[in-house]
Amino acid sequence: MNAPIIPGRPVIRSLLTLIIFVLMILPATAITLTPGASSGSTTISNGDPVYINGFATGHPQNGLQVWLIGNNMVRIATVQVNSDNTYTYEIISAETQNFAPGQYLVIVQHPMMNGQFDIVYNSATGQVINRQMQAGGGSGSGTTIFQLTRAGSPQSPDAASALMRAISSQNVDDTFATASFFINPPNAFVNPVGDHIVGEKFTISGTTNLAVGDKLQVDVYSSSFSPTKKSQSGAYSGASGVVEVTTGTSGGNQWSFFIDSSTFRPDEYIVTVEGILQDVKGSATFNILAATPVPTALVQSTISVEETKTAPAIMTTAPAPDVFPAATHANLPVWTILTGLALGMVLLAIRTIRR
Repeated sequence: MNAPIIPGRPVIRSLLTLIIFVLMILPATAITLTPGASSGSTTISNGDPVYINGFATGHPQNGLQVWLIGNNMVRIATVQVNSDNTYTYEIISAETQNFAPGQYLVIVQHPMMNGQFDIVYNSATGQVINRQMQAGGGSGSGTTIFQLTRAGSPQSPDAASALMRAISSQNVDDTFATASFFINPPNAFVNPVGDHIVGEKFTISGTTNLAVGDKLQVDVYSSSFSPTKKSQSGAYSGASGVVEVTTGTSGGNQWSFFIDSSTFRPDEYIVTVEGILQDVKGSATFNILAATPVPTALVQSTISVEETKTAPAIMTTAPAPDVFPAATHANLPVWTILTGLALGMVLLAIRTIRR
């Protein structure tokens, strides 16, 4: 790699040339690992993509060499550096789907000053070659350092250590940066739901090791629900929907699903969560109870009756006279009446004469 010629005074020209030369050969010193759409986690589930992002100066014409070493697996690829000195290497979902559980090491190799990779892999023999070491001091393709794949190859941790030692050897100007992650089988769990009353609104939640942004299918249905004949009532009671995985805590991610149970019937319910792309499923049960009327508190009102003593009423009117029944007389003959009148007149006349 030739440094550019800068006109000007010798001292200034030498300093500027040195600065530019150093910037051009500055190695890859930073790697960030991005599982799926989230960053910061080192645990990847089978079927989630992995993005290896980094920063490398010098614009190597041959790009960077990426070594992926895992459980009985080695993959080697090259990635180009962008004009802004960034690079990205993706391990697609179809690949991670078949990765065995365990730890994986990523080694990003920078060619440095000579612009070529001095530590290379021979796919025909499965050996790692040091191109700067020539057998017997002569010229050639280099010297075999160790067997990376096929029979006689070391286990993945030993192979990774041997590779890093080779790149760091004194006769090699290459440099490297590393990152590691774990592959685990995908999982999805449902947190305890607890019992609820018909009409309640609540949230069902859970945890997963799927990447942020992955889709999950959530179904909630009555445990007594089953296919019925057309003549029978088979009303569905439950809810379903698709949710996205969000960032969680303690290195895991989470999901949640809102429930409005106003249309639910009292029964035991099953909730299942299932990956859209990943082969993962979790489940739990809970109860929806009938709403019982709240008893109205009996308010016993005590009516106090005050006993009022009053004087007897004084009568202001004269008492009504006694009423006697009217006497009835029998009908007398007319001659009897006339005789009585005549006799009375005679007696009256006699009394007058005597006076």
